[in-house]
Amino acid sequence: MKKALEPLILGWRVPELRARMLFVLSAIVLYVIVLHIPIPNVNHEALEKLFNSSAGILDFIDMFGGGALRKLSILALGIMPYITSSIIFQILTIAFPYFKELQQEGEYGRRKMAQWTRWAAIGLTLIQAVIATRAFQSPTFAILPTTMTAFFQSVLALTAGTMFLLWLGEQITARGIGNGISFIIFAGIVARLPQSIGEYIATAPFQLFLLLLLFVATIYAVITVVQGERRIPVRYAPRQAGQRMVQGQRSYLPLKLAAANVIPIIFAVSIVLFPGQIATWYLKAHSTDTTKSGLVTFAEFIQNQFNPHAWVASICYAALVMAFTYFYTAVIFDVRDLSDNLKRYGGQIQGYAPGRPTEQYINKVLTRITFVGGVFLSTLALMQWWSPTLLQLPQTSSSGGSLLVGGTSLLIVVGVALEIMQNLDQQLKMRQYEGLAKGMGKGRL
Repeated sequence: MKKALEPLILGWRVPELRARMLFVLSAIVLYVIVLHIPIPNVNHEALEKLFNSSAGILDFIDMFGGGALRKLSILALGIMPYITSSIIFQILTIAFPYFKELQQEGEYGRRKMAQWTRWAAIGLTLIQAVIATRAFQSPTFAILPTTMTAFFQSVLALTAGTMFLLWLGEQITARGIGNGISFIIFAGIVARLPQSIGEYIATAPFQLFLLLLLFVATIYAVITVVQGERRIPVRYAPRQAGQRMVQGQRSYLPLKLAAANVIPIIFAVSIVLFPGQIATWYLKAHSTDTTKSGLVTFAEFIQNQFNPHAWVASICYAALVMAFTYFYTAVIFDVRDLSDNLKRYGGQIQGYAPGRPTEQYINKVLTRITFVGGVFLSTLALMQWWSPTLLQLPQTSSSGGSLLVGGTSLLIVVGVALEIMQNLDQQLKMRQYEGLAKGMGKGRL
């Protein structure tokens, strides 16, 4: 434990790193303050009823926002529109050569892609804000007033809240430590934990103890898999560099066990919970009907089969996580490009000729380890649904018990924590090298 926290302790002793860490803490405090600024004229009783009948999908969305959606604050949409925009442009780099070439143009290409991603995020935010406001204004939910003034106020407030989070994330990236967008999601998840733990202390202390044991075991498993990688040995041939011959070197090609990380779980759960959510809203809209039509019977069937405690939904969830794990790994990992780069720089995997044989071998290894990573992600995702039932946890207002063992939340929290420690470690090593270089320069004088 002491070794894991050593970069944090040493970084606090360096004035520049301490200033960066204090800036991140200040940004988190500002985020928590803004988190409690509500949209005007919200009917909180109707909002709570909507959450209770949402089949879990609103709780899942609310998990990323630190409870902003349950409060219907100006940060209710969270940072998800920007993440969706980023994923869209990642897929576009595979589908269209222009975006791939732009991504490879260095700093200019990265800035251009970042600018387009921001504009797309603004467009997505406006669309989502309009849809959410119209849904909250509908007579079925009656959460917001139906006036045009209330409509424009809500749309502007939700859009401004997401843009504020995007600005804050960019500030953390530039002046803090690590990726600011990831840090905001991390802060939103962690912000709900004290409330969840407090509720279980009051209602079910023994179950909370079992849940914390499972929480520690899950964190250990997540760290092991997130850091796990398959290293393929690579040998580089001797090459001419100027007037001297550089000897061949040995290295390795690291293939991550869970390269897709949390993205497959986000995609899969959105699809699995969507039919049950639509069926629930349909039944609520037709709750006053005196006769039971065939559509109502079908909606009841869908509602029963696609809820977090049904086997059909669990099987579909696991299958979709596996499918999206393979899909997203293929999106972010171009095997042919990797094989061409090895060939270009004189690298060779022992026993396989450069070119097509190397590509086939890497693809075979990647397929196998992706299967293992997909099975782990599926298991971790299902724990968020089944652990509260298996441990007989009582229902709480925040529905936060699954946060302690939830696949999405723990992957994000552990991943961001590891990223922060790695960034601090790199910063410390860079300063050590700079100090050594200055010392050597003084010695020559």
